[in-house]
Amino acid sequence: MTDVRTLHRKWMKSPAYHKAYTDLQSEFELAEELIAARTRAGLTQRDLAKRMRTTQSAVARIESGKHWPSRRTLDRYAKATGTRPIIKLVAAE
Repeated sequence: MTDVRTLHRKWMKSPAYHKAYTDLQSEFELAEELIAARTRAGLTQRDLAKRMRTTQSAVARIESGKHWPSRRTLDRYAKATGTRPIIKLVAAE
């Protein structure tokens, strides 16, 4: 079975894939942070949903990286995972 990271490295050689990935990089980074916080807390999406008083599918959408959750949603997510959100702007590369 091929590892996703291996495929990603291969696909990044394609200019179209590279541009699409770069355009969505901040969404991917947010999704990675959210999933990492949930994992560190030892929670499944279902467990987190119960703590947030929402559904597992709502948590999956938040973690998908397809849209930006509201600040209120980020606050609820953070509280449920025992973390706090920090928002900062960094220089563009």
